[in-house]
Amino acid sequence: MRSRTEPMSQPDPVPDSRPDSRHAGRARELLARKWAYLLSGVAVIPLSAEELDAELRGCLDALCSAVTGDPLDAAAVELVGERVVALGYVGEDGLRRTAEVLGKGLPALPEFQPVDAHAERIALVIGALATGFLTANRRAVFEQQERMQLSLLKAVRDARWNLRQTQARFDEVVTSSASGVMVVDLDGRLVRTNRALGDILGLEAAELVDASLFDLVHPDTVGMLRQAMRAAVEGRLDRVRQSQRLLRRNGDVARISLTASLLRDAEGAPSHFVAVVEDGTELMLLQGELNRQALHDVLTGLPNRQFFGTHLESAVRRADPAHGVTLLHLDLDAFGMVCDGLGRRAGEQLLVHVARRLKSVVALEKAMVARFDGDEFGILVENTAGTPDIATIAAAVNRELAEPVYVDGHGLALSASIGVARGTSRDQDPTELLRAADQALRRARTGRRGQWELFDPGRDLADRTAHALAVGMPGAWEQGEITVRYRPVVRLADGAVAGVEAVLHWDREGGEVPHGRIVELAEKTGLILPLGEWLLDTAGHRVQWWRNGFTGPLTVALTAHQASDADLVSRVVRVLERTGLPADRLVVGIPVAAAAVPEAADNLGVLAEMGVRTSLDDFGLGPDDLAAARALEVDAVRVAGRLADLRAATAGALVPALRDSGVVVTVDGITAVGQAARWRDAGAHLATGPHFGPDRPAAEFRSDL
Repeated sequence: MRSRTEPMSQPDPVPDSRPDSRHAGRARELLARKWAYLLSGVAVIPLSAEELDAELRGCLDALCSAVTGDPLDAAAVELVGERVVALGYVGEDGLRRTAEVLGKGLPALPEFQPVDAHAERIALVIGALATGFLTANRRAVFEQQERMQLSLLKAVRDARWNLRQTQARFDEVVTSSASGVMVVDLDGRLVRTNRALGDILGLEAAELVDASLFDLVHPDTVGMLRQAMRAAVEGRLDRVRQSQRLLRRNGDVARISLTASLLRDAEGAPSHFVAVVEDGTELMLLQGELNRQALHDVLTGLPNRQFFGTHLESAVRRADPAHGVTLLHLDLDAFGMVCDGLGRRAGEQLLVHVARRLKSVVALEKAMVARFDGDEFGILVENTAGTPDIATIAAAVNRELAEPVYVDGHGLALSASIGVARGTSRDQDPTELLRAADQALRRARTGRRGQWELFDPGRDLADRTAHALAVGMPGAWEQGEITVRYRPVVRLADGAVAGVEAVLHWDREGGEVPHGRIVELAEKTGLILPLGEWLLDTAGHRVQWWRNGFTGPLTVALTAHQASDADLVSRVVRVLERTGLPADRLVVGIPVAAAAVPEAADNLGVLAEMGVRTSLDDFGLGPDDLAAARALEVDAVRVAGRLADLRAATAGALVPALRDSGVVVTVDGITAVGQAARWRDAGAHLATGPHFGPDRPAAEFRSDL
């Protein structure tokens, strides 16, 4: 069913058929989003940004309804104000910000134009909103005060009960604590101790009664403790924290960590110290182990990414200016197959083996080998005059990994894809060096295994530019920068326009982006699916509006991703219903390389059964392509533009085989009259390309029909 109807006698101008979010609704959505953004800056609201947007959109809808309601329901508007207050702690700043944004935003909404007709009711609505806001806010303050009074009464009651429990809890904590705890008077005399302190010192509890803390501390450090405790009493130090040495019964020294806090009496005067003693021996061992685990991979024992990054920073700073450093980022090829086929345990054993082999490769160099994540490793080599070149190191890595190792009776060997980055300046950013190696690794493992790639700044710049272009495409589409243009499909026999191909065009500040580049970028980001449906929908409407003077088919070329899309048939059905375009006037082409994908072949077959014409694009005229055309029983093939200069004899030998099968032969990329003539003589039916004119907007193309 068509989404919009145009009179047959007025085909132009054509309304924009880009995704329609309804102008009025879109304006409200933007106003609600602005309201939410500004309100969240001055209010404490325990909602996510999406939840707050939804809440305020509902409020805005209610306000807009009140503006147009007859009579104006002030009570309902006041409820909206109360609803806003209920979102969280809003306050007067929230009301001020709400009044500002609505006072400017409501008169600007398209639905309230002209604004003079609605200005008075908008003002009344904002006033009623403020009334409800203030009423709810005042009620909330009263409720908070009442709750605070009740809380204070409860706090007094609880404090009395807690006072009785404090001593009992303190006794339990001190008795059961594994740390030594002691209460010391200002002169250093032990008033109270627990059993753990006696265990640390090898003394009985009775031996500690009335003993002096300063007699238990090693003579070399007792002065430092006296000074710190005196400073705490005088208010120059909040708390005493020291690594100390205590004297054991057997003459040994216990290395401990001592923390002492000053206790004050009811008048606030210093009265005692409470000190906690941790046995530093075990603590130091534990801390060392924790540090090692935090900086090393548990499975292989290699440094982890964090340790590697820290080491890289220092290595870059001390690097030899003449030789620099070399960073290798490795990814094991087919490691996932090992885990899937032999299990996780086999994979872990293999990783341990790889770690040993990598360390052996750089054993003679000043180097660090680290495990990053999964099956990724890093090697940092601090180069000298005798350091082997990159190719030698990379070859040595894969040579070592190619030596089989037996895991659970299976002889396993792997290769590694390697990305390499060179650091030649002490001012180089280590993070950028890691990124460069990662980018080089991505290129190294693109369609290959066991290869290495050196970071190329030029290619990296091109990739960044392409990525920036790709991620900016959705916004450009939303803003109308991406449009549909139309390319003539010409009959070679007489030069008449026999059909039209719909293509994309991006008119941006940095220059025009052609159809091929657009679909290449959209394919990478996944935007190609909604963008492709929009292209088909837009072109379908145009062709229907042209039908009085144009009856040729509409051609739309799909990418490999679109061809195998599980929803492709549904998308085409929706477009045909919305536009009213007959199925036999639509030609859908898929790349010939995608014909081998079962999902794409199934889609093509279903479309053909619906009556849609089908085509194989980027056709190479080879035996495999010819076999695919016959197997899929397509209506047409489209010879790749790279073959436009094919010799007449070669073309003449291949085209008749297709014609005899009833397949329409279209040639893409025709740039000169000689090419068109050769393909016409060879038997091709149709052609497209710059020779027949540029891609044009709908109005210009329609005028030439």
